[in-house]
Amino acid sequence: MAFNLRGRSFLKEIDFTQTELRFLLRLADALKSAKYAGTEVKTLDGKEIALVFEKTSTRTRSSFEVAAFDQGAHVTYLDPSGSQLGHKESVADTASVLGRMYDAIEFRGSAQADVEELAAHAGVPVYNGLTAEWHPTQMLADFLTMHEASNKPYDALTYAYVGDCRFNMGRSLLVMGALMGSDVRLAGPEELHPPKDVVDQAAEIARHTGARITVTDDATSAVSGVDFIHTDVWVSMGEAKDVWADRVRALTPYQVNRALLDKSGNPAVKFMHCLPAFHDTNTVVGREIMEHTGMESGLEVTGEVFDSAASIVFDQAENRLHTIKAILVATLG
Repeated sequence: MAFNLRGRSFLKEIDFTQTELRFLLRLADALKSAKYAGTEVKTLDGKEIALVFEKTSTRTRSSFEVAAFDQGAHVTYLDPSGSQLGHKESVADTASVLGRMYDAIEFRGSAQADVEELAAHAGVPVYNGLTAEWHPTQMLADFLTMHEASNKPYDALTYAYVGDCRFNMGRSLLVMGALMGSDVRLAGPEELHPPKDVVDQAAEIARHTGARITVTDDATSAVSGVDFIHTDVWVSMGEAKDVWADRVRALTPYQVNRALLDKSGNPAVKFMHCLPAFHDTNTVVGREIMEHTGMESGLEVTGEVFDSAASIVFDQAENRLHTIKAILVATLG
């Protein structure tokens, strides 16, 4: 069954129905197969896409650029210093300008309100590459990856997210799981749980889809019986050093290490991370945080787990390309 998603923006998961999300995932799977087979058909010839990055990224930029190029579209990359967005020109005015020059706009930045305002004034599809609140393009990649790795339908997936649950990954994994009818568990300190309105919204969605949602401070119960364990960084870009020690102290019980994988009781359990990950001291930021806090084997995940056969983080990263391509084709093609 096909759907007409042409002209739609992709701002957050709850803007789409389960049926529409499943369609995008089927389309991503088909486009991935076509790319590997060398039979991909370009459906975006002559299209122009603006990539507006308030926050830098490796996977999001690469995925949008390669997806566009594969489909025949052109992109313009506007880095944090490459536009006047929010500095000398309002978000609404920037949207009105870009919307007259481009067929679509991708935005990666801090505030969900900014990407929503872009979409309200651009007159063309706008895609959320990440905000503090939501990470919808990552969710499509994560669900395609879990489906591929388990060979289970989306409503039979069981997964846990452990760590700081307040922001985009915790919120999006909770709501996307609710939409898809999955069994999703979030585990972290109570003060780092998602806002109550997000949890309530997920619970209401789950009531209609049959999903099972759990938000707890007990990592052991959260991972029991799961097929996948997700996490994300404990310290975000730009956070002051004075929060590092307290944050690490609060989240150390939620580190994804071999012991936590074993607590799943599933010898085939897989580890997932949206990346980048602080699993060793081979990055400036990771080394600085580990030295500052006394952590030795990694922060949110140990090197032992990250480099193990259980880790499917690079499959997950690749699927950003195929799922983002599906969004472009569905909304512009």
